[in-house]
Amino acid sequence: MPRMTVQHTSPPLAPATAATPREFLIEPRKGWIGVDWAELWNGRELFYFLVLRDIKVRYKQSVLGVAWAALQPIFTMLLFTIIFGRLAKIPSDGQPYAVFVFAGLLPWMFFSNAVSQASMSLVNQQALLTKVYLPRAYIPGSAIGSGVVDLLVAFVVFAGLTLVYDVAPGWGLLALPALVLITAFAALGVGLALAALTVSYRDIRHVVPFLIQCWLFVSPVVYPVSAVPEKWRFWLAINPMTGLIDGYRSALLGTPWRLDALAISSVSAVAFLVFGLYYFRKVERRFADVA
Repeated sequence: MPRMTVQHTSPPLAPATAATPREFLIEPRKGWIGVDWAELWNGRELFYFLVLRDIKVRYKQSVLGVAWAALQPIFTMLLFTIIFGRLAKIPSDGQPYAVFVFAGLLPWMFFSNAVSQASMSLVNQQALLTKVYLPRAYIPGSAIGSGVVDLLVAFVVFAGLTLVYDVAPGWGLLALPALVLITAFAALGVGLALAALTVSYRDIRHVVPFLIQCWLFVSPVVYPVSAVPEKWRFWLAINPMTGLIDGYRSALLGTPWRLDALAISSVSAVAFLVFGLYYFRKVERRFADVA
């Protein structure tokens, strides 16, 4: 019987080709550096844990815990009511002065505490700058996030105060979330700029408390906007806290809205946020070297 042979044929191998080398030109960026929004969004869980950590650190070893968030505005309200309401007889747009000033303290204390803590956040947490990588804007941003807890506690105290004085808010209360968001924008913008400055110039830490004190008196916390002469109201509204404080009072107490002042202050708050973000991005490349 004859033998049959089967031959297996395979296609010829393709000739090996060397990978074409690519050339990359690396140059330093000039001018303003854009904010990497995708990076900030992808790391949102890390931001959540930083906020949670700040809240735990703030209240974990304190005697009264979260009660400090209620006692601080209460004692400030009592002090302002005695000095400015009873002694100085400052008008309060027809509202009880205690409720009037407390409504102004809600956004002001949120703003001032957030700015103070954000300005020192990078200096107090140098290990996060030099040993791990994360979007560094999260560090001062977490101070604003943790301040929302204090604001919520203060809102509960304010609700009790309105029951005592029989003051009922109107439909303007629905605008409150937007007002809180714009207040956070203003605090974040100022906090980012001051945090970046404090890393490079350590004496800025001594300027911040004085800046906050001066800012208090150019904001309508203890006086109404109506007490300011008409010709100065536009310049006063450039301060983002002017329209916001007045807006909180309109939302919580039902006083007339001054939409022109609120619009100017809102634009100013967004301008502070844009400047703070871009200045922070511009100088953050030097943080690890000077921290």
